[in-house]
Amino acid sequence: MAAVDTPVRIPEITAHDVAPEATGWVSWVTTTDHKRIGIMYLVTTFVFFLLGGVEALLMRIQLGAPDNTFLTPSTYNALFTLHGTTMVFLFVVPIMAGFANYFLPLMIGARDMAFPKLNALSYWLLLAGGIVFYGSLFFSPPEAGWTSYAPLSSSAFSPTSGIDAWIFLIHLTGISSLLGAINFYATIANMRAPGMGWGRLPLFVWSILVYAILLILALPVIAGAVTLLLTDRHFGTGFFDQSQGGDPLLWQHLFWFFGHPEVYIMILPGFGIISEVLPVFARKPIFGYKAIAASTVTIAFLAMLVWAHHMFATPSATIVLVFFMISSFLIAIPTGVKIFNWVATLWRGTIEFKTPLIFSVGFISVFLIGGITGVFLAVFPVDWQLTDTYFVVAHLHYVLVGGSVFAIFAGIYYWFPKMTGRMLGESMGKWSFGFMYIGFNVTFLIQHAIGLDGMPRRVYEYPDVGNLAIYNLISTVGSFILAIGIGLTVVNVVRSLKVGVKAGPDPWKANTLEWFTPSPPPVNNFDIIPRVRSVEPMKDVRRQVARQTGVAVELGADPAMSEPRA
Repeated sequence: MAAVDTPVRIPEITAHDVAPEATGWVSWVTTTDHKRIGIMYLVTTFVFFLLGGVEALLMRIQLGAPDNTFLTPSTYNALFTLHGTTMVFLFVVPIMAGFANYFLPLMIGARDMAFPKLNALSYWLLLAGGIVFYGSLFFSPPEAGWTSYAPLSSSAFSPTSGIDAWIFLIHLTGISSLLGAINFYATIANMRAPGMGWGRLPLFVWSILVYAILLILALPVIAGAVTLLLTDRHFGTGFFDQSQGGDPLLWQHLFWFFGHPEVYIMILPGFGIISEVLPVFARKPIFGYKAIAASTVTIAFLAMLVWAHHMFATPSATIVLVFFMISSFLIAIPTGVKIFNWVATLWRGTIEFKTPLIFSVGFISVFLIGGITGVFLAVFPVDWQLTDTYFVVAHLHYVLVGGSVFAIFAGIYYWFPKMTGRMLGESMGKWSFGFMYIGFNVTFLIQHAIGLDGMPRRVYEYPDVGNLAIYNLISTVGSFILAIGIGLTVVNVVRSLKVGVKAGPDPWKANTLEWFTPSPPPVNNFDIIPRVRSVEPMKDVRRQVARQTGVAVELGADPAMSEPRA
């Protein structure tokens, strides 16, 4: 008897069977859309940036005059710790993840991150780390500095819970960054648009790929270090206690084995932003695409080999000092390749002096100064004289503010139209840059002289000797000029969200795929994903439209220009 197919009755779906879609603030809390998560990263980290900036201004007020009593020693130490920790762990590293979350899938032609729920978890862990850390203000904030050197961070010197909050911050933000890094790597490796081989990746995507690899390699080391510190503080171990057979230098080795790659974790995505902005406003291709991509990978490799140049003043064999000095010199070579290629990109370009370009050029000049002073400090006999002086403070800020903050602002002005559909005000943006650039250099350039005059870092007061009083007053005035510049951009963002000029899908006539979508992009990013044929896919799209229609048009997403994704 032949088998008879029995029809399967499919139950009807009614409106009562479909879960209502979340709206309002609930939709943001529950979202797994990479663009919304990216915006939450950007807003949250910028709030922490403003908090860290206020902490810096309070410290500069204290240092604006000799023998000042504006802050107590304990309060100053707490602000010093909060400021450094906030800027590194709650601003620069995660704001780069915010840019990557929003733009990486768009730039490679993907509809979302590889693991959307994991992506959401990484954001909430970051926020939890910030809340735990700043919650210590209601009890006892940490006072051991953002590096929490042993034995200052031991239970004997810091018996209160502030250091424990710092440890939990490192764990929570570390897990957040590790999950994000795995997600970035998986997305780049597996979800690129048709035709986008490794030789056609946008340079920002290259920088995020290397950023992710460095995080995966470095974060387990700091996680182990703070776990050892936690057990020293609460469970009787003595990993960093010399009286129990431990070694305080072990903390420095573990911290800086993470900490120096962390410098490039903060800087490399900024390099990627600059590499995207310059060719757009120079109206010519990036000079030496392969060299810039290769230098990014080379910097990451060398970054793992130079951690002990932060420890030149510790007891070390001369051969060890020489090795880390030479490796520190070597890392300047691929960095110099980038700077040469950026300048060559601008050379004889059809320059459009828009705010993103101005911030990018400001970045190059400021970061170059930081790099030069870094070469000075890489000579270990010179470092012996300058270590723990304000010369190092100046170098640190020229590298990190120059290498990160100016690039971040370039990214904000460049990508704001894509995220919101509105342009930021050009005039206010240029005023913001002017105040930031002048204020930054007034604040930190003179700190080189303060350090050469012998003023130690990490002190809350100093005597009225030599020129220290006037130098510090100038630095303090500069910090408020810098703050005005940052405030202008905040005002610009808030104002432009309401009254900014509508941007359209591609206001800059840019090169990469995020500009193929409407502004802001739809939930699924692409209905049809264009096939990539070069490192500048949007130029290819515009040329093809011109051939087909006889006129140049501004594109949102033209199905005629696209091929379905395989």
